[in-house]
Amino acid sequence: MEVKKLGIMGFGQMGSGIAQVFAQAGFEVVAFGPRKETMEKRMKELEKRLTSKVENGKMSAKEKDEILERIRLTTKIQDLYDCDLVEESIPEDLELKKKVFAELDDICKKDTIFATNTSCLSVTDMAVATKRPERVIGMHFHNPAPVMQLLELVRTILTHEEIIEVAKAFGQKLGKTVVIAPDVGGFIVTRLFTPYLLGAIRMLEEGIATKEEIDTAMKLAVNHPMGPLEVVDFIGLDTELSITNTLYEETKDAKYAPPILLVKMVKAGWLGRKTKKGFYEYK
Repeated sequence: MEVKKLGIMGFGQMGSGIAQVFAQAGFEVVAFGPRKETMEKRMKELEKRLTSKVENGKMSAKEKDEILERIRLTTKIQDLYDCDLVEESIPEDLELKKKVFAELDDICKKDTIFATNTSCLSVTDMAVATKRPERVIGMHFHNPAPVMQLLELVRTILTHEEIIEVAKAFGQKLGKTVVIAPDVGGFIVTRLFTPYLLGAIRMLEEGIATKEEIDTAMKLAVNHPMGPLEVVDFIGLDTELSITNTLYEETKDAKYAPPILLVKMVKAGWLGRKTKKGFYEYK
């Protein structure tokens, strides 16, 4: 099976970034979102990113225009019916994702592959919500999708080998380095990275160091572009708490237990960059 036409289910920060990756690789993209105004805002951000590439000499103005022309926005989920692959990128809510996949199952053609961008939730649970569980796979892009080179494919015990191979070849066409992970909580990256982020929050909580000292130390010592607390602000504290709760529920491992500070900040509505306040304040 050859993947040609792509669908995006959800056009937020991650969805718009994934759409950009798809379109830059030459694929036609249909992007669905429930709110036209929000989608148009994300599209302007996408265009701004491409304009920056043009200004830096990394892309021609013609290439930019061609990429933008490959992305079609829609508020009608039915417009995804003839896509060869639909990538889901909605909030990390398992019941919502299962509902969406069940709806797509009735809309899309029989051989459409369903992929989810979840970073920690059970792909198996989403797969069995459809009548095509063998054609459901995790396709986890990392944020920001146009920049990060890794694509984490997640196979369930139901996923057909053919679908794994199709997804792997597709990922390579996108210019990504592909790794294949089993369907366990957090897969590879989130499972390893979460204790690091939580450790930084606990260090701040215990007064061992300031947020600036923690982030500066990690950026300069291990050459990370962002410190761990900056990363949590970027991801969203509510998203990080959801990931943490999911991993702790599955593993009962204390290293995934949510820090009290993280819980309280989410309750206070301090969610990071998206609310202009998290561990840092953003103007």
